[in-house]
Amino acid sequence: MADVLAAVNSSLGLRNSGLTIAVAGAEFGWGSTGKLCAVIAELHRSAPVPLRFVGLASRLSRTLLAAHGVDQWYDVATDDREAVAEVVRQENVCAGLVVLEGPAASSLEAAGVPTVFVDSLPFLWTRSDLPSLPLDVSVYCAQRCIELEPHSRDLLAAVSNLQWVEAVVLENTGTQGANTGNASPTAVPFQRALVSFGGLRSPTLTDWTSYPRVVLPAALTALEKAGFSEVHVAGNLPQEFPRDSVRASHPIDGASMKVTYGALPHAEFLRQVSDADVLLASPGLTTLLEAGARSTPVVCLPPQNLSQIFNGRFHSTAVGADTRVRWPDDVFCEEAVLRDRTSSEEAVLRQIYGGISAAAKSPDRAETAVGAGVLAALERARAGADWSGLARRVGSGGARQVAGHVLALARPTSGAVSG
Repeated sequence: MADVLAAVNSSLGLRNSGLTIAVAGAEFGWGSTGKLCAVIAELHRSAPVPLRFVGLASRLSRTLLAAHGVDQWYDVATDDREAVAEVVRQENVCAGLVVLEGPAASSLEAAGVPTVFVDSLPFLWTRSDLPSLPLDVSVYCAQRCIELEPHSRDLLAAVSNLQWVEAVVLENTGTQGANTGNASPTAVPFQRALVSFGGLRSPTLTDWTSYPRVVLPAALTALEKAGFSEVHVAGNLPQEFPRDSVRASHPIDGASMKVTYGALPHAEFLRQVSDADVLLASPGLTTLLEAGARSTPVVCLPPQNLSQIFNGRFHSTAVGADTRVRWPDDVFCEEAVLRDRTSSEEAVLRQIYGGISAAAKSPDRAETAVGAGVLAALERARAGADWSGLARRVGSGGARQVAGHVLALARPTSGAVSG
């Protein structure tokens, strides 16, 4: 990193000039937002010149990124190259940082902006995904993963400038607030749980509430049966969702368990991850890595989509304990989904989303199965595991590495902002 910063100092020679960087993330849960938060924080910390940021689309990211100083947001379609080029001209953009939003990276490059594309799911792609991946982007940062199948390696071989990076997360900079996890069945019983729902807003979903309408009451009922005293439900759920959409017959506000709801700013979410006895999360990869960096026990709630099947399995392998909750086969069968995915991801997603939607219409059986799965997974989590295993296997320095690539690409423009 020091070498990169020295090169930037030498090439720019402008410690008192500002540089403008365009950012964008996929409109799919908050994983992209978490990575943007981590890299932008590192850029603010390490850049040798003042930086300003402008955002493209990414409406889901705006609230969380407000604390990181994005000066202006533009409501443009990321594949509208003319509109993106106009933003580039108006803002004198000198570099791009894009997470999982291939069209944004391609549009910025077409406008002459060297861009870093962050791919946190390199294990997921098949040949059908090639048209949406920016293979010729200036720097393609693929996040290290537990396993990479041969067809994924072949696909990534087509990338012009592939750079493997560690997990892109906000690093845990000290032991204060870090959760040491449970090392044995005799450890202190779990009392406080954080339940997190991310990834709900897939653009292909017509009703994204199906998943939480089945899983949330099942998880809360299981937590109450397990003797928890305090639970917070976070994620990209509207504030009114739990009380309006969870059936009143479920004792989610029982006398023995205090339940609170509400989305959390990223820093507060990480604090609560550190403080919780256990995290129950739909298994988004960023969330699993952030929990691992803090040694927090995790129960993986049933997967919402294809990538979360892989994420849950990777987590179990790395920590040495299977704390996954599976859907009953009449919702969908994971093995069948993985077997079929190389032919058509669109068809596979229809199978996943269709099964969850059908379960939400007649939820009793699915809720019972999921609740039993949560209880069993909590017992396995209480037995202890190597909770930092996933984060340790893939590293946690990716934000620094990606920031270094962004700074190496950045060049001043004639209208650069004075510092």
